[in-house]
Amino acid sequence: MPLDPDLAAFLELVEAGIASGAQPLHEMPIAEARRQYDASTLALDSPAMSVTSARPIRISCRDGNEIDARLYAPDIPVGMSRLPALLYFHGGGYCVGSLDSHDSLCRAIAALTPCCVLSVAYRLAPEHPFPTAVHDSQDAYEWLRANGTALGIDTRRVAVGGDSAGGTLATVITITARDSILPQPVLQVLLYPCTSPLQDTGSHRRLAEGHLLEASTLQWMFDNYLAREADRHDWRFAPLEAADLSGLAPAFVVLAEYDPLVDEGIAYAERLQTAGVPTDLRIYPGMTHDFARLGNVVAEGIQVREDIARALAIAFQAD
Repeated sequence: MPLDPDLAAFLELVEAGIASGAQPLHEMPIAEARRQYDASTLALDSPAMSVTSARPIRISCRDGNEIDARLYAPDIPVGMSRLPALLYFHGGGYCVGSLDSHDSLCRAIAALTPCCVLSVAYRLAPEHPFPTAVHDSQDAYEWLRANGTALGIDTRRVAVGGDSAGGTLATVITITARDSILPQPVLQVLLYPCTSPLQDTGSHRRLAEGHLLEASTLQWMFDNYLAREADRHDWRFAPLEAADLSGLAPAFVVLAEYDPLVDEGIAYAERLQTAGVPTDLRIYPGMTHDFARLGNVVAEGIQVREDIARALAIAFQAD
């Protein structure tokens, strides 16, 4: 279908701003890019839903450092002593994004499912290049498994998820958990994940400009993140490079029709299905990358949160 008219109007405003001299993200100093990315959330995303609590958490990492996280908890339903949890990793190409940029999204998932959501502020590039974000996400998963009970979480019912680069981190957790003989999550929620070593698919060529995620911005992000060109072919950056995807948690894969990443997302979902992983692939027509954070622009930004919550609720009940 055609690009959603509300999204098209929004993209025209973005293009007009750039034509009038506004700097695109990839031309800003990294600190300013992060500030602008977070600030845009207030205008683009829907108001945050109410949860019972949103408390700061500190997670210990393998190198002796700690990273920030935020634990969202709704009311515990009658008859339930502990809540299941979603471990969530924000998008932003490994160099922008924060707990605040994805606050509304995480609150909505917590309230709608209902479940706890532990949102993780993994360390960002270029200060912390690949594979720091991977290690931080793995450490967060093991930390939640070990410490979740004290937080009121049922650690037998843990899902992982994320959007864009965060979706990549989430699916990498399932592969490393399998190889380390750790428990699999009950579900992996992958919103338009980055899965390919090279950005050379038909959708990357067709949608390189004018569809929110620009090719130049994506390459700027990856240039910040990857220390060596050879890292592009490391499966922890590009899960399509993994030799074996069998034995992984069921996947709920959310893609957008007008996203440069859509072709590699489809390819990854097909690889999962071929490997015997139960995979629910949803391609949202007329949408662009990052639409799950555009609740003030398109109704689908709200709808996808309800769809995620429904998939999580079913997975948590089935476990």
